[in-house]
Amino acid sequence: MLTVFNIKKGLDIRLLGDAEKTISGLDSRLFGIKPTDFIGCFPKMLVKEGDEVKAGSPLFFDKYREEILFTSPVSGKITTIRRGAKRKLLEVIIESDKKHESLDFGTSNPVNTDREAIIDKLLKSGLWPAIRQRPYSVIANPKDEPKAIFIPAFDSSPLAPDFDLMVHGQGETFQAGLDVLAKLTTGKIFLNVHAEKTKSKVFLNAKKVEINHFRGPHPSGNVSVHISRLSPINKGELVWYVYPQDILAIGRLFLTGKHDTSRLVALTGSETKHPRYFKTFTGASVVNMVKDNVETGDLRYISGNVLTGDKIDNSGFVGFYHTQVTVIPEGNYYELFGWALPGFGKFSVSHTYPAFLNHSKKYRLDTNLHGGERAYVMTGMFEKVFPFDIYPLQLIKAILVEDIDLMENLGIYEIDSEDFALCEVIDTSKTEIQEIVRNGLELMRKEMS
Repeated sequence: MLTVFNIKKGLDIRLLGDAEKTISGLDSRLFGIKPTDFIGCFPKMLVKEGDEVKAGSPLFFDKYREEILFTSPVSGKITTIRRGAKRKLLEVIIESDKKHESLDFGTSNPVNTDREAIIDKLLKSGLWPAIRQRPYSVIANPKDEPKAIFIPAFDSSPLAPDFDLMVHGQGETFQAGLDVLAKLTTGKIFLNVHAEKTKSKVFLNAKKVEINHFRGPHPSGNVSVHISRLSPINKGELVWYVYPQDILAIGRLFLTGKHDTSRLVALTGSETKHPRYFKTFTGASVVNMVKDNVETGDLRYISGNVLTGDKIDNSGFVGFYHTQVTVIPEGNYYELFGWALPGFGKFSVSHTYPAFLNHSKKYRLDTNLHGGERAYVMTGMFEKVFPFDIYPLQLIKAILVEDIDLMENLGIYEIDSEDFALCEVIDTSKTEIQEIVRNGLELMRKEMS
């Protein structure tokens, strides 16, 4: 009998600008790898400006885990190594030569390859950073063995890309990637699909995995939700997680011996003229993606989705873990007596405005906070969108006072900052909740290491 996990708590934010199911090639000249994408990484450079590289050539490594390499997604020349305050490394920018030449890491059948050889190939090729661990959402330690590996095969966030489309026609490559993951754990591999929306045979016919079905509003697609239902994390335990397009890159590495991070990236948002999918490589510049394809005005460019993505400019780069770029209006304006107006077209969670009566309405939302930061008040709203057996507001307060024992008791190992994105949206106090939670997780990681 098919078991379906029904996630009842949450919220779907319906926005204008879903990507059409059409794919265009992206003629991107520049690609950027951003060390800031990798939590807990202290990069040490291996290249300098002007160096020639191939796909898979090492760019930098983690100072405290030297075996973890970060490699070039394309062949070409290192044009810029951009640093910030205190010489913090921000971006390594590669100008592609359009040849897409790769270092040869050798083909091998993962079924007949031992665990140590698999890990060595993933490390040398630079694909290991695609595998992350919970708790903390940091790059997995190759010396550890997780109790389980999770693969989210759908995304429930606003304007989420279609994972079925991203793996279409690549069943052999995806299965090769799963064969690799099967060698990394003696536990289960959980492939989690949407009960109604997932149709791809690549997912539904996958082998060596346990397929689980979920339905419900966002955050039903978040890894933390899947972990909490299938294999909850206790203190001292680890699980790993990988996204489908990274599994394809791993599969290609073993089938062809090449470092090939080709992927689809969805351009979405109300300010895009033709939202659609682009075929490119990891770290692509969004310049040609948005050129002549966005509305005029003051716009916010986001690598990722509107809830958890990173702000970039219109010449920025897609984040290492992102498969979506979103363009929405900036909210640099003040609204006189906004609280007193009827607000027929305004988005509302608390039913303050009558628009909630139209459940199918899609909104053109901007970044305006509609108020300033203030003290926390007990509204009971967080619990309505937070599908965990955790008291969210109490955990936030425990993080703010850095009470480590209380943070443990309140379940900080079970969550990530992205799980609080909806709480941040509906927060009447206008606080940066995701940043608070991230700081709490970093505090725990440093205390436990």
